[in-house]
Amino acid sequence: MKLPLNVDLQQILLHLFNVVLLFAILYFLLYKPIKDFMEKRTKYYKDMDDKAKADLEEADNTKKMYEEKLAKADEEIAADRTKMTDEAVKEKEEIIKKAREDGDAIIATAKSKAKDEHDRMLEQAKSDIAEMVSLATAKVAVGDVSDSYDSFIEQAGKME
Repeated sequence: MKLPLNVDLQQILLHLFNVVLLFAILYFLLYKPIKDFMEKRTKYYKDMDDKAKADLEEADNTKKMYEEKLAKADEEIAADRTKMTDEAVKEKEEIIKKAREDGDAIIATAKSKAKDEHDRMLEQAKSDIAEMVSLATAKVAVGDVSDSYDSFIEQAGKME
């Protein structure tokens, strides 16, 4: 069958078939493999992006967890520091109190010993004076006043 302008329908159909066949071959040889490659590549990079986001989220969660632990540790350290400071102040006060008590006891003992020594010395002085007086009276009775008076004055001078 011949169409006007010298166009053969068989030739047109053959060319049309060749074009369809060319597109089918190109589709299977070029387009489909490239499309599959691009899909795999897109999926690979999407998976990498998802993994990176998940890792970032996990890192953020871990960071928050460690920050919370650090905050708790700081609170515990502050509480321990306060507790130790209070204990140190209490211990200091106890040491000062004990030192004052020991000092008061030492002072009381020293006062007691000093009073005992004072009383002993007074008794010694009284007995010495009584002895000298009895010697002086004996000598006065005997008549040797000057020697006993001199010895009394010497002994009295030694006691001062």
